Amino acid sequence: MERTDKESYYLDIAETVLERSTCMRRKYGALIVSNDEIIATGYNGAPRGRKNCNDLNYCTRERLQVPSGERYELCRSVHAEANAIISAARRDMVGATLYLVGVEVTGGYIEGVTPCAMCRRLIINAGITRVITRVDKREYQTTHVRDWIYNDDTLAERVGTIG
Repeated sequence: MERTDKESYYLDIAETVLERSTCMRRKYGALIVSNDEIIATGYNGAPRGRKNCNDLNYCTRERLQVPSGERYELCRSVHAEANAIISAARRDMVGATLYLVGVEVTGGYIEGVTPCAMCRRLIINAGITRVITRVDKREYQTTHVRDWIYNDDTLAERVGTIG
């Protein structure tokens, strides 16, 4: 039997974490690893003490027909990456790797899964250096966080408008 490589091992754990997700559309699991040690995990769900979408039996963004990737402020959930970062101390995250897996509730991996703009900012400030996302069961993609810093997509000339 062939031994699983480290990236797949940690992605498999992140995939198990996403099973706790309470989102009715997409489930995400995140894992922060530093020096080959798991620092924190996170999945997407409502803030502690608030009702989850699956408890309410509706998704606000779905009811309002909000397209995927837009109007995150209407979502009840805290993203998996944010929940993992909230659960860890920055001193433990500096130089760490964040593993992220996303699946559609209807089945299948989310194509091109990547942290949203807000989560990217959190990842940068946490000091995480790499983000590894699952493409499929055998394939993954590595993103170096420094690329998000150097290619700042929040600058006016990149966004396309100047106030």
